[in-house]
Formats: sequence, structure tokens, C-alpha cells
Amino acid sequence: MASAGGGPVRAARRRQAALAYLFLTPALLFFAVFLVLPLLFAVLLAQSRWAGFDLGAVEPVGTANFTALFARGSTFLTPVLTNTLLYAVGTVALALPGALVIANCLDRLRFQGFWRALYFLPLVTTVVAVGNVWKYMYEPGGLLNGLLNSLGLDSLAFLQDPDTALPSVIVVQAWASLGSGILILTAGLKAIPEVYYEAAELDGAGRGTVFRRITLPLLRPSLLFVCLTQFIAGLQSFALINVMTGDGGPGDATNVAALEMYQQAFTYGDWGLAAAAAFVLFLVIVVMTALQLWLFRRKGGES
Repeated sequence: MASAGGGPVRAARRRQAALAYLFLTPALLFFAVFLVLPLLFAVLLAQSRWAGFDLGAVEPVGTANFTALFARGSTFLTPVLTNTLLYAVGTVALALPGALVIANCLDRLRFQGFWRALYFLPLVTTVVAVGNVWKYMYEPGGLLNGLLNSLGLDSLAFLQDPDTALPSVIVVQAWASLGSGILILTAGLKAIPEVYYEAAELDGAGRGTVFRRITLPLLRPSLLFVCLTQFIAGLQSFALINVMTGDGGPGDATNVAALEMYQQAFTYGDWGLAAAAAFVLFLVIVVMTALQLWLFRRKGGES
């Protein structure tokens, strides 16, 4: 039997819910206008041919845009998607171990705030500034070739050679993203209880054993977060490559998915093909993210 006060309680809860939705309305409107509606329009564009800003000129073409992306002679699968995956994997392969080593070293130093701020500085610097500085450093007469020449080595055409252009940009991306990884991993290291290290010291465990058996397993959530965020950032990278190599040159050596979407939409005016490429990139991000989550969980279960 319902209590006598059930009605007023339910009415109070409804008023609280209505008030909560009222306060959420601005955020929900922002979400709908800037996320949901563009997503729905992108779905429409991916199945259409549209070369301008006249909505009346949208011509439905079904799956023709997706077919064109992977048709014989198309450069989207190779080299664009291949470059995108190499770029993301290379960035994580350089930045994650580097951030882990530096964070582990900083955890033992004084003035940690200063060192973290120093490493974080490239992340808050504009991509245009970072890209242009490194671009000049990579020039034939730049700082890096000057160092090579001083060691008796020949100059390298870093951004002009198809074999070295992509690795050169990957190095810059990894360097620029070190700061965020160091910040997160340092916080993860500080969250590990000291009692584990004290017990390992009493047992006579060496530094290598402590790092493998205590630090790495307990740091796994932080490592996973850094790995995922930097990998997704690498897959979506556009500005740095655009600043350093322009249109993805030399040839298509540094052409990646985000740059290809930009060129298809704003250079060639094919918005439908650009939207289709965006959905393919989205699927790649989802699949690769799920794969990394599975790998981390599997390793966590085996350790």
C-alpha cells in the first residue's frame, strides 16, 4: 500500500527533474546544434554529390563515394590510410616510452613543477609556430644538417625526400605530445602507494624488477589513456603536416586522411567524397581503439 506521502514526494522529484533539465538545456542545445546536426548532415553528404553551398544542389549517389575511395587507382587506401596509420603508430611508439622514462626520472628530481611545465610548453605552443620552427631546422642549411655536417656526415633532405619526410614529421608530433604524456604518467606514478616499494625493498628486489612487477602493472590505466589519446590525435592530425609539408608532399609521402579530406572538400570541391573519407577514418579510430583496449586488458589478465 502506497504511503500517504508518496504523492508529494513524486511531485517534488518531478520538479527536481524538470529543474535539472532546465539547467541542462543550454548544454543539450549546444550538443544538438554543433554535434548531432553536423553528424546527420555528414551522413547525408557521404551519400551525395555536392560541390557548393547550395543545399538544393545535393545529389544523392548512394554508396558511390565509398566505392570511389577504394576504387582501382584511388590513393585513399595507399598511401593515405597507410600514412595515417604509420603516423599514429610512430607517434605513440616514440612518445609513450619517452614520456614514461622522463616521468619516471622526474619523479626522483626536485623542482618537479618546473620540469613538468618545461616539457608541457610545446603542447600549449601553437602548432603553426612549432611546425615552422622545426621546418626551418630541417632545411638543408638548418640546425640539424649543421650538426650532421659538424660530425662529418652528409646533409639530409628531411622534408624533401619521400623516404624521410613522414618520419621527420612523426618526430615533431611525438616531441610536441611528450608534455601531456609526462603530466599524466607523473600523476599515475604519484598515485602508486609507497608501501609496495617499501615491501619490494625489504625483499631485496632490484630497480628493474620493481619497475616491471610494480610500476608498470599499477601504471597500466595511465599508460592506456596516454596510448589511446595520442593514437587518436595521430589519426586525426592535420595542422602540423599542413604547416610542414603543405599538401602532403613530396608526392603523397606525408598525405594523411585529415589532409585528404581537407583537399577533397576545399580544393576540389567534392564534399561528398570528403564526408565519406571522414566516416572511413571514424571507423578506423573505433576499430583501432577497441583493439588497443582488448590488448591492454589481455595483458592485464596475463600479468
